[in-house]
Amino acid sequence: MGFADVPAPLQIAPDGRRIRPRRKRDPRPLEQQIAQYDLEVALADRLRHAPKAERGRLYGAVYDELYAKMPHHSQFRKRADADKTRVDRQFRSLRGFLGPDKVFLEVGAGDCHLSFRAASVCRSVVAVDVSDKVADLAAAPGNFAHVLSDGTSIPVPEGSVDVAYSADLMEHLHPGDAAEQLVNIRTALKPDGVYVCSTPNRLTGPHDISGLFDGVARGFHLKEYTAAELRGMMLDAGFRRVRFQVSVAGALVFRNPAPVALEWLVDRGRRWAGLDLARLRPVNIALRVRAVATK
Repeated sequence: MGFADVPAPLQIAPDGRRIRPRRKRDPRPLEQQIAQYDLEVALADRLRHAPKAERGRLYGAVYDELYAKMPHHSQFRKRADADKTRVDRQFRSLRGFLGPDKVFLEVGAGDCHLSFRAASVCRSVVAVDVSDKVADLAAAPGNFAHVLSDGTSIPVPEGSVDVAYSADLMEHLHPGDAAEQLVNIRTALKPDGVYVCSTPNRLTGPHDISGLFDGVARGFHLKEYTAAELRGMMLDAGFRRVRFQVSVAGALVFRNPAPVALEWLVDRGRRWAGLDLARLRPVNIALRVRAVATK
C-alpha cells in the first residue's frame, strides 16, 4: 500500500534499532509494529530462499501463519468506512472495463469486497487468492466463485476472462514467479481481454512493514517494481500492448504511455544530486503504477 507524505518523528526501538520515519502513521503500539516486522521478514525470507517446488505450498502457509500470530494485523482492523472508500475508488477506476456481459477476475482478492461489488454489474466474477482466511465467503453473491492458487496459477478455464485485475499483488510474488503468473493471467484472458495491474513503485518505497528499518522492501513485498520493469515483463509474457494510467480517488487523471522518463529523472536525481524528487506529491502521484495490458 502507498504512503502519503506525512512526516513522522524519529524513534528508537527497545533493542536500539533506529526506526525510519514512516509517511503513514500506524495507530498500533510500536512493539506490535516491530513484532510484525520481525515475523514478516523471517517468513518472507523463507519464501525468497525456497526452491520453486516448495513455493506453491509456502505462499498460503506463510500468510496463514502471519494472520494467526498477528491478530492486530491491518487486515483485521480495517475501519468499515475506510474499506468502503477503498472499494469505491477501485470500482470507480474499473467501471469502464465492466459490464453485464463481462467475466471479471480479481487476482489476490483478499477480503473479496471488490469482487462482491463487481458481481453486481458483471455476468460472473472469480476471485483468486492463496488464502481464504480474511474473506467472508458466506456473504458472496450467486455469480461469484472463490478459488485457491499456489501463488502463480490462475485456476480458471483458458480464454474465459474479459477483465483481470490485481491491486498490490505483484510485489508479493517471488521474482521467479511473477513472470509465470503474468503468462497465466494472459492465458486466462479472452482475445483483446485486459489485465489492469496496480502495484507500488519501487522508487517511492519501500511500501511494506520493512519501511520501519530498511531502505528496500524486505517483508512480504518480495520485490517492488518500476513501471519500466513491469512493462518489460508484461511484453515478455506475450501481452501486445501496455499502457499506464494515473488515477486520483478512483478518477482517471491522465494516460501515460510509460512514465519511464520521469522514473529516469527521479533515479538520476538521487544518484547525482541527492535529491528525492519522489517525495514531492505531484511526482509521487505520477509515479503510481497502474498498467493496462491488452492480450
